[in-house]
Amino acid sequence: MRAAERLTFDPDDERLARAAWSRLAEPGDLRVHALLTQVGPGEALRALVSRDVEWMERFRPRLAELEPARDLRTLASVGGRLILPSDPEWPTGLDELTAPPPCLWVRGPLALDSLAARSVAIVGARASTAYGEHVAGDLASGAAGRGFVVVSGLAYGIDGVAHRGALTAGDSVAVVAGGVDRAYPRGHEGLMAVLVREGAVVSEVPPGSAPTRSRFLQRNRLIAAMTRGTVVVEAAMRSGALSTARCAAALGRPVGAVPGPITSVSSAGCHELVREGRAVLVTDAAELADLVGSLGADAATPAPGASSPYDELDEVALRVADALPVRSGRPLDRLCVASGLDPATVQSALGRLALLGLAERHAHGWRRVRSAAPSRA
Repeated sequence: MRAAERLTFDPDDERLARAAWSRLAEPGDLRVHALLTQVGPGEALRALVSRDVEWMERFRPRLAELEPARDLRTLASVGGRLILPSDPEWPTGLDELTAPPPCLWVRGPLALDSLAARSVAIVGARASTAYGEHVAGDLASGAAGRGFVVVSGLAYGIDGVAHRGALTAGDSVAVVAGGVDRAYPRGHEGLMAVLVREGAVVSEVPPGSAPTRSRFLQRNRLIAAMTRGTVVVEAAMRSGALSTARCAAALGRPVGAVPGPITSVSSAGCHELVREGRAVLVTDAAELADLVGSLGADAATPAPGASSPYDELDEVALRVADALPVRSGRPLDRLCVASGLDPATVQSALGRLALLGLAERHAHGWRRVRSAAPSRA
């Protein structure tokens, strides 16, 4: 019997072959990605069963239980679909990773190719504060309301709040470290059900796979690569959210960080990102859109502030305005003394101030119009 016949499926079926590799190899395996790129997933499986490549021996313990058709049936039973790199729905941002996944296991109606046009990752600490949750909810709903798909990791804390905030106004996608057939953490079963119904849940490992520490870290690279940019709301110095931000920065994606109290350990990681020059400060949805949106169309406008008619005056006019009394009129010669300017210059400035409604004649001099108050720096 030939070694290749030990496979229970046709390795030339690309969907089965890629599904098999997502079961055999751990996420982010550089050697596996290189082999799949060079010879294709089918030939790579043949090399495995024929023992042609020594370093592939580590996959052999999983080979005996390899049944990609069963994994696909499980996926179909929960209404999911398998996406390959050659499919139109494939998020093209993943191709920029050094080791993109061989396939994606997906549940939910939202097409993942929409992420290329308008998306943002909002991530942060599991042990979030009330402040962080308030900000994350506002950012997510504001981003979704502007047409951005909000992507996060379905974890407790900031991730969960980001998903919920986005779903109030638009679309959201969860990228998980385990299989898409079960929620982790269990407390987010309800949230996952809503995402499956209205958005999408994505994984690079097959149904039934357990989330592990290394898979969580590798999951973060997908969140960074699938989106147009990443915003970190709260993160301690060793938070996994920082790995998402640093991966996004390495990929050339914009990164934002929400500032917090300087005494808060929950915001220390955000402050570190800014200090390192990896992130810019983001305080509201308008600034988020300015960071990750389309150039020009999503530019943030300055927040409206208290304006004053004095704001447009030059230095000379301001000096004359400062010399004007509020009640009684002051004659021209006294205005010259108070402003330190010559009569002709003061007279010219008074004419401009009068046209602007800031000065008026009174008795034998000039005074400031009472309704106009100068803006002091």
